[in-house]
Amino acid sequence: MGALAKVATAVLGLSFMVFVTFFGRLPAFRRTPVAWLYRLVWVHLPNGLIAIDERLTGGRTVAALTRFSSYIMYDRHPTVLIFFILLLTISTYLYLPSSWPLMAPIHKILSVPTILCPYLFLYLSAASDPGTITPSNLPREMARYPFDFSLFHPGARCRTCPPTSSQSGGQHGEEEGRAGEGGDQQGGQLKPARSKHCSLCRACIARCDHHCIFINNCVGAGNHHYFLLLLLSTAILTLYGGLLGTSLMTSQMRARFPGWKWAWWRASRGTLYGNRNGRDELGMPFTDWLITWSWGMQDGGRGSGGGVAMGAVTLLALMTSPLVWGLLGYHLWLVYCGTTTNESMKWADWQVEMDEGGVFKRKVNAEKRGRDLGVEPAWTRWPVEAEQVLVRTGDGKPPRGEGLLPGEGPWEAVWRLRDVENLYDLGWWDNLVDVLWPYYMFRDPYVPVAEDRVRRKKKRRARKIILA
Repeated sequence: MGALAKVATAVLGLSFMVFVTFFGRLPAFRRTPVAWLYRLVWVHLPNGLIAIDERLTGGRTVAALTRFSSYIMYDRHPTVLIFFILLLTISTYLYLPSSWPLMAPIHKILSVPTILCPYLFLYLSAASDPGTITPSNLPREMARYPFDFSLFHPGARCRTCPPTSSQSGGQHGEEEGRAGEGGDQQGGQLKPARSKHCSLCRACIARCDHHCIFINNCVGAGNHHYFLLLLLSTAILTLYGGLLGTSLMTSQMRARFPGWKWAWWRASRGTLYGNRNGRDELGMPFTDWLITWSWGMQDGGRGSGGGVAMGAVTLLALMTSPLVWGLLGYHLWLVYCGTTTNESMKWADWQVEMDEGGVFKRKVNAEKRGRDLGVEPAWTRWPVEAEQVLVRTGDGKPPRGEGLLPGEGPWEAVWRLRDVENLYDLGWWDNLVDVLWPYYMFRDPYVPVAEDRVRRKKKRRARKIILA
């Protein structure tokens, strides 16, 4: 039991640290113990080790480790992807030989697609184009989403991607750096709304969510649906494998120890279990209940130790399943909110500015606003247009200069994200359609403008931000 407890503790500790590493920086966990632990592990402890290494080796050890960790975490290579594939393959190889003879026919049928689907969606997520923006598809990507004048402004350019010949002239709009992206007005390819340049993929990605090291690829408009299906299939695999392995082990444990039950206080309740120190014992003692579990996980009822691999994989699946389901739930929540991981961090920055009292908004009339067709599309497939402009000021006073910023009417101070319209949130169902069908046409290009305006008023309205 000692070895089993050590394995369980190690797997649980590793799963928790992976959770802290991936979720500790998210705005949802700001000012929580998860964020504090993230800063402790990835900020304060490294700073302490750096100070010690400076005294002992002049910083050479830390420099070498920094280069290695930077390569692993911030360079594009298939190391983590290969590890993920090996983890799936080795776990399946260890699990099936012991569990297959014990499975009912229905579980043998269900186990085949359950095992194969993560491989399929992993391949599709890693091999598919995430939505790379090139000069040839830039016009189509520009028409994917309108600019919201909050996070994304027309005229923002990528400092890395070269411009096309048709982009070399024309006026440049407001720098996207105002929205936290860091654009360059002097040159570079135009950046469509909701796009982001990935330094690892070395390209701008349409509706970029994040770069995932497990698929060695960005998660963007082109493969976001495959990524969600990968999370779903992996979550089902870990949960199904863990529960099935537990069921197989417990059935063998009940056959070997008829008085055993899930709850130790109910095991053989009211029946004579044994005699210790001259006294009859009613019910299974807690230590014997744990020993029975140890027997089930190490032997699995096979009688020759053949179930130890199945027990280990079952334990691994049960302890990693909450992490995978949590990651899936987080990304489904982002879909529900009509945002991405990248955009949620931008909105978190806006909330910080709001707390300091330097954010203002005013109305934008989409019908009267003049469009600069050199830097923004004349038409998009999205059913709604921006109805507000959001700006930040350094002195806490409303912006000055009516002709320099879009919009009309007085400026209104904004203190909460709930008071800001999220142009890209159409409701849960339409948000999901936008992810599953990347080029779904929410607006019919052949419908007259007047009729289309009536449709939009009756059909979809952008919802308020509900991230905070």
